[in-house]
Amino acid sequence: MAKDGYVADLQFVLHDIKEDEKRDMLCGHSERLAIAFGLLNTKPGTPLQVMKNLRVCGDCHTVTKYISKIVQRELLVRDANRFHVFKDGICSCGDYW
Repeated sequence: MAKDGYVADLQFVLHDIKEDEKRDMLCGHSERLAIAFGLLNTKPGTPLQVMKNLRVCGDCHTVTKYISKIVQRELLVRDANRFHVFKDGICSCGDYW
């Protein structure tokens, strides 16, 4: 994703730790893990659905846009406020959530 322009937004990690550790913490967010699991265990081209009872952080929202573009799949992520449909690097919320 870095080749495509992704830069981690570390402001969403509130712990006072080193930047490398903050990047690692972002990778452990539940929606990222769920998307990774879904990509590994479903057929290519199959839309993925992820349900989350908390809000999606801004960095995970950005990452999910990149993932949808890279893997050419539709990703539906339901968070505490709304449904986000990611397709071809664009979210249905228009980046307003």
